[in-house]
Amino acid sequence: MLNLKIVVGSTREGRAADLVTPWVVDRASRHGDFDVDLLDLRDWPLPMFAENPQTLGDPSDPTYSDPIVRSWNARIKEGDAYLFITPEYNHSVPGALKNAIDSVFASFGFRNKPAAFVGYSGGIAAAVRAIEHLAHIAIEAEMVPLRNTVLIPRVRSAFEGMNPVDPVADLSLGVMLDDLAWWGA
Repeated sequence: MLNLKIVVGSTREGRAADLVTPWVVDRASRHGDFDVDLLDLRDWPLPMFAENPQTLGDPSDPTYSDPIVRSWNARIKEGDAYLFITPEYNHSVPGALKNAIDSVFASFGFRNKPAAFVGYSGGIAAAVRAIEHLAHIAIEAEMVPLRNTVLIPRVRSAFEGMNPVDPVADLSLGVMLDDLAWWGA
């Protein structure tokens, strides 16, 4: 089984991620190829990125600027594949998500591992610009961003319970999870 880290990138109160995340976790858990580990950035109050050679200490066993950064790096490094759930803020990703990815640079925790993206928004754009930007960030973090993504427009009306109203969303998520399993293996 592959260790799939699902990272929830929004930390706002009233976030729509709480509509999307249960569906993604359920489908990934039922996929059969993954041990799912949900990493909600609300539970990881990472300090603003401040790492430098002095804060890292020994490069083979970095101490980092804060113990939570060390814990975050250890948890990320355990992953075989990553799935990021993100809204779009000002045509990009939330600052908390960018900060969380930046905080992993010294451990190379993401190196050569696949990353996939689920984007959502209140409008019709469905976070497509955020995902495009996130793919570039993933490359710099040494991940392998996958082509197939899941886009959820008008997120507040996109779900009935834990199921998407549009069946294409389920199909897209299935394809993306298959791709993550293939690349992760």
